[in-house]
Amino acid sequence: MRYLLIDRIHEWKAGEKIRGVKNIAMSEDFLEFHFPGRPVMPGVLLIEAFVQLTGWLEAASSDFKNWFLMTAVHQCKFHGFVFPGDQVELEIHPLPESGPDRRIYSGIGKVGGKKKVTVEFGGELIAFEDLEDRDEQRKFFRVLTREG
Repeated sequence: MRYLLIDRIHEWKAGEKIRGVKNIAMSEDFLEFHFPGRPVMPGVLLIEAFVQLTGWLEAASSDFKNWFLMTAVHQCKFHGFVFPGDQVELEIHPLPESGPDRRIYSGIGKVGGKKKVTVEFGGELIAFEDLEDRDEQRKFFRVLTREG
């Protein structure tokens, strides 16, 4: 099974930042057992949403030559739960410690303007073509950004 956890990309600037959203629908299968009778978005999937958004930043910034592969979470803090019906606004920025092949990012997730999660994570770049068809993913990126 594959979870696509970014529903829309609102803004991006090559190598500098990206902003997107994850809509939490009651129909998401992971909510059935997390937790029965009180569905909450799993924190690890929120982190995965940040990582996927970072992948899109790296892909778009490199003409779809690179993708981001997370290797470490340096710190993560949750400031409240994310529930069905919420729209999580995600924002990612590279940190100055990033290098040519190694990246470190910080992210913040908000619901209704209220901070819900902050995260700092690192990873490496891998060849995009080793994962996906570049042309198909360019088309999907245009859908996410509403660019044509």
